[in-house]
Amino acid sequence: MNSVITQKKLDQPFVTESGFLFENPDVSFKTWGTLNARRDNVILICHALTGNPDADDWFKGLFVKDGLCDAEKYFILCINVPGSCYGSIGPVSINPKTGKPWRSDFPILTIRDMVRFQQLVLNELGIRGIEIVIGGSMGGMQALEFAIMDDKVKSAAVLAAGARHEAWAIAISEAQRQAIYADANWKDGAYSDDAQPVKGISAARMMAMITYRSQPQYNQRFERETRGDGLFQVASYLQYQGEKLAKRFDALSYVRLTQSMDKHDVGRGRGGLKKALVLCRKPVLVVGIDSDLLYPVNEQRELASMLPNGKYAEIRSPYGHDAFLIEFEALNKIIHDFLDKNVYREYSVNSKSKTNTS
Repeated sequence: MNSVITQKKLDQPFVTESGFLFENPDVSFKTWGTLNARRDNVILICHALTGNPDADDWFKGLFVKDGLCDAEKYFILCINVPGSCYGSIGPVSINPKTGKPWRSDFPILTIRDMVRFQQLVLNELGIRGIEIVIGGSMGGMQALEFAIMDDKVKSAAVLAAGARHEAWAIAISEAQRQAIYADANWKDGAYSDDAQPVKGISAARMMAMITYRSQPQYNQRFERETRGDGLFQVASYLQYQGEKLAKRFDALSYVRLTQSMDKHDVGRGRGGLKKALVLCRKPVLVVGIDSDLLYPVNEQRELASMLPNGKYAEIRSPYGHDAFLIEFEALNKIIHDFLDKNVYREYSVNSKSKTNTS
């Protein structure tokens, strides 16, 4: 499938909710397909915490034949959010006033800031309509805010995310940040001697990976098996995942983006959740995963119930929170049914996955 990667500076400034000004900030995004004459055949994909614009990699099951992301029909777009480290403005970007990376001077953004940043990109591309905006986890938070904030959006799919970050999820994020702060290379809110806090971000990722899957899945996959050196296989797996992320992701981006997620609350400044959501008249599909430890399904059910045109569907899967990156057969069916308003119904989909994809 042909795609185009774009790295550019925005033609206009980006101002955050807190009033922080970025003049002509960098943005990175990837597109598939062609805009139609009306410039409204758009699918917007919002990535999760450590995601990037390469949605055809981590969301690959939606790009298959008969999948949601049909480049013959749609213009598909995925934008790297500000605060990340894959080309858009973030802590590793150069501050033009100092000639050095922003590092800890980079502000804490909100999910609404991420949406407004992407709206600048959409405006510069001349996009007039979005058929559906879709995302999981942090991407789902963005999709929900898009449905509230942007009149160009016709519908949204919120996967494995709720109306706000609850105390349980905030606690998990804080524990991960403290692991980064405890690293010897972390000092005064940044790195010391320009050294990535590898052990800290590795430990944070290990904590996260425990919440991304389910207890039965861990037990079934690893049992109490050990390697030849006596290390438990599950410990080896977690260490590998931590080291893998440390090689590709920036610790300050991890800190800032988890802080952004903690701020997620669609009711903030809008009179509370009910008042905020009742004004969103667009069709919004909310998908829960029955084994999700991070965002339990009661949060998705509550969100769907408060949306005037909310629809709820549930995936029954052993893969926990990560199921939105694995159970593509179920997701494609649920979303296609949602977009075909004549056949949509609320239902649960049992996982048919036979293999472990991690």
